[in-house]
Amino acid sequence: MSRSPIYVAIDTPDIDRARALANAVQRHVGGLKLGLEFFMAHGRAGVHEIADLGLPIFLDLKFHDIPNTVAKAIQALGPLNPAVLTVHASGGRAMLEDAKAAAPTGTKVVAVTMLTSLDAHDLTAIGLAPNPHDQVVRLTELAREAGIDGVVCSGEEVAAAKKVWPGGFFVVPGVRPADAAAGDQKRVVTPRAALDAGASILVIGRPITRAADPDAAARAIEATL
Repeated sequence: MSRSPIYVAIDTPDIDRARALANAVQRHVGGLKLGLEFFMAHGRAGVHEIADLGLPIFLDLKFHDIPNTVAKAIQALGPLNPAVLTVHASGGRAMLEDAKAAAPTGTKVVAVTMLTSLDAHDLTAIGLAPNPHDQVVRLTELAREAGIDGVVCSGEEVAAAKKVWPGGFFVVPGVRPADAAAGDQKRVVTPRAALDAGASILVIGRPITRAADPDAAARAIEATL
């Protein structure tokens, strides 16, 4: 049986809650995403503890620094052997190349193109052309040329990203079931729509982690796929 494309975002600094959530959903998801909030609270030991439950770990630390610094940071994480880790595409080609070279064999390095909390107004405010679609496509092309594994983009842009990189690995966050609140995400799609558009994995947080029964929520979303 193929593994579910759903990775649950375990965004909490509470190790007991993280463990409880991971245990609750482990039969019906493909992996767990641990981000900055968790990592800053528990570091590598915390990642090891959650990884010991047996699910693939997506380490979402979004590295963005000079190439040498990013490479050394990723080398330091090597013993964790994450299934997926993130860097920012806007760090540039050299940084992306060095990140991939430093990553453990088997770890997918994916580049964040544009945060799903941003929209056209935000792009203008930071001095970029106000078109999320064009920005994502441009950075997807850069990531492909740098030789990494894929990109992170919203469900609204994943079809366009896949068109310029048919063999890429596409992580789609900001995914919300049709009946769920968008929260702080501005560019959201349903899980089924994201998969149909070309997503490789779906990152889903609050619709599962804040549900009264996280396992039932995960199963309900999986059923729509």
